[in-house]
Amino acid sequence: MRILMIAPEPFLEPRGTPFSVFHRVKALVALGYEVDLVTYPIGKRVTLPGLKVYRAPRLPFIHKVKIGPSLAKFPLDALLFLTAMYLMCQKRYHYIHTHEEAGAMGVLLSYLFSCQHLYDMHSDLSQQMSNFAFTKNPLLIRCVEGIQQWIVRNADVVIAICPDLKFTVERLAPKKPVHLIENVAVDEMLPPASEESTTQLRQELRLGDGPILLYTGTLEFYQGIDLLLQSAVHVHAHFPTARYILLGGQPEQIATYQSLARQLGVAEIIHFIGQRPVEEIPLYMALADILLSPRSEGTNTPLKLYTYLRSGKPILATAIHSHTQVLTSNTGMLVAPTPEGLAQGTLELLRNPEKAHVIGENGKIMANEYYSWTAFLEKNRRAYEVFTDTMIKK
Repeated sequence: MRILMIAPEPFLEPRGTPFSVFHRVKALVALGYEVDLVTYPIGKRVTLPGLKVYRAPRLPFIHKVKIGPSLAKFPLDALLFLTAMYLMCQKRYHYIHTHEEAGAMGVLLSYLFSCQHLYDMHSDLSQQMSNFAFTKNPLLIRCVEGIQQWIVRNADVVIAICPDLKFTVERLAPKKPVHLIENVAVDEMLPPASEESTTQLRQELRLGDGPILLYTGTLEFYQGIDLLLQSAVHVHAHFPTARYILLGGQPEQIATYQSLARQLGVAEIIHFIGQRPVEEIPLYMALADILLSPRSEGTNTPLKLYTYLRSGKPILATAIHSHTQVLTSNTGMLVAPTPEGLAQGTLELLRNPEKAHVIGENGKIMANEYYSWTAFLEKNRRAYEVFTDTMIKK
């Protein structure tokens, strides 16, 4: 069975939604489906058995797409829709699977071509408008809320990637079939790092023999990197050998936070690595003593959390809904989203290695039970059984 999937993302880039799209495709082809993916003309080439990638035409004035809503997405999405329309006319798919704002395209195409539509909900589109400071206009935000409600109500099946989004779907369309399928660790299929390579990396980065605190992910403002750097001042006063590694971010974001680190007097203990290939994630995980998620706002569960849990290392995270949907005090050190809260939690983990070990082990047990590749595959299988059965019943 062949699926037309539409993803308005740079595919593939090392960030949340593109990774989530990749794992969805990987699960579907593992389940025996064939996927024709329509996506942006930006991103690393991906090769998977059963996957064909169709890229929308390239625009000479757009070379990258920032995270969240942006003006660049308007022309890109228009070309994406035309590319999908062309494929629909050529191949007459019976099933469409859309991500993010492409859900609106899915509703239109399913109506025009009398096919089934599954909407993969990675975020609250209206919440994105304010979270990414795209607009504060209440009329525009309400308009996006209305579009999202229209998408959810007209989709045949919805996948939500975290409990908060599942609740949103149930609020917008109480009788809609909705499947909660959390993301899977990005390094799920990768081999663990060797002790030799970990030692070599420590030497290359000149980290010394002290504890390593690792953050992975984007450097967007809501990630709380400013809070983390401020907390490092207090941690450094008590543990001068501790070192921070921040993995990810764009060059201009790194420059901004490097400047802040210098102002705070902690530049020598903060290592900004930038974006690295996903194949290196196990190496940095092996190096870390504590894994950090200082996010200051939001309701979506960060993709990094599933990778963190799988590692067996203790997690320090802010006690906001974004984290507490998954983490408890048994599987993470949950602290106030303030510099003082992050510093206090860090010091407690550093001073109590036994407690840190227990938290890490509890997280790994939970990851193996609920967020493994096997569990992810089974959840996708069930969702697609309902999705394809809908067409049969019609």
